Amino acid sequence: MIWLYPLIFIAVVFLLMGLKVIKEYERGILFTFGKYTKLMTPGLKVIIPIVQTFQKVDLRVKAVDVPDQDAMTGDNISTKINAVIYYKISDAKKAILEVEHYNYAISQLAQTTMRNVVGEVELDELLAKRDKVSGKIRKIVDEATDPWGIKVDAVDLKDIVLPEDMKRVIGKQAEAEREKRAVIIKAQGEVMAADNMAKAAKTLSEAPGALHLRTLQSINDMSSDQSNTVIFALPLEVLRAFEGLRKK
Repeated sequence: MIWLYPLIFIAVVFLLMGLKVIKEYERGILFTFGKYTKLMTPGLKVIIPIVQTFQKVDLRVKAVDVPDQDAMTGDNISTKINAVIYYKISDAKKAILEVEHYNYAISQLAQTTMRNVVGEVELDELLAKRDKVSGKIRKIVDEATDPWGIKVDAVDLKDIVLPEDMKRVIGKQAEAEREKRAVIIKAQGEVMAADNMAKAAKTLSEAPGALHLRTLQSINDMSSDQSNTVIFALPLEVLRAFEGLRKK
């Protein structure tokens, strides 16, 4: 009977080797003699060691960092860009059977797509419409990875690095744009001031005695400071009145 103990020990080890646990966010791909057998759902599973093997697939959203890529924009500006891709496995069977190392494959695909898309847009569009460019990259990568059972949720362009000389050019352009806006605002203010002065002059000329009151008010304001020297100017209406007396 002693010879049974080694057999029992081997049987227990064999059984323990066949026990597999698949977590809720995972799926298992079961192979029998290397051939696909079935998709394994979460829970405790038993497989036949040596005869059967299985591979786990994580269904959670993954973030892949796309390293810096040297890319040329549509207007021949050299840039260096990097991004983050968020994706998840929608079909565990395809992710294992249709592509080798899907994580590496999607990173390589994203790098190529990113360079191609950047080459189709000008620098101003790349900087001002980053979300639009990211959306275009996401759409292309998502369509290309559909046969792999992968769903791309988002692509975010993190950094867009420009050459130093281009940074200086953009800085000068921004400064010139600020000066342009300042000149326009100043001109608009002068136009408004001129309109208000024209309206005030019209009002003073149409209201009898208004010009005299305005003159007296100005003299009163200046006389409050003793350091001011006031030169009194007669209104035009007074001079015209003297002319009328002289003609009589």
